[in-house]
Amino acid sequence: MVLAIVVLIAALGIAYVIGRLITLRASMIRAGEQAASIDTSGLGLSHTGPTVLHFSAEWCGPCTAVRRVVDQVCAELPEVAHVEIDMDTNPEAARRLSVLSLPTTIIFDKDGRPRYRTSGVPRAADLRTALEPLLT
Repeated sequence: MVLAIVVLIAALGIAYVIGRLITLRASMIRAGEQAASIDTSGLGLSHTGPTVLHFSAEWCGPCTAVRRVVDQVCAELPEVAHVEIDMDTNPEAARRLSVLSLPTTIIFDKDGRPRYRTSGVPRAADLRTALEPLLT
């Protein structure tokens, strides 16, 4: 009985360590991917200020809410450009930016580097918080 408990605890410990290593490796890969150059040509990004880009589709219900939130934030911050890409009509752009779910919102700085990314309907406050440092 004691041996079975020891074996169980050892197996759980090994599983935990393996899980942590896999998570660490995945985060290192993501950081490396972000450091790599992303081809943003043809996306309509602004070169004078930040751009909020969001992917949507005609059939996507939450995408309407994203559009309202982004329009509100862009009205408050006129230096910010807004680009909406329909994933059905431009799947290549979605593939280049690794967009796997809708809605997805990405904020780019004026140099075309992604600075913020979220899936689902973002809060206006979160978008403002991500955009304000890029306006200086």
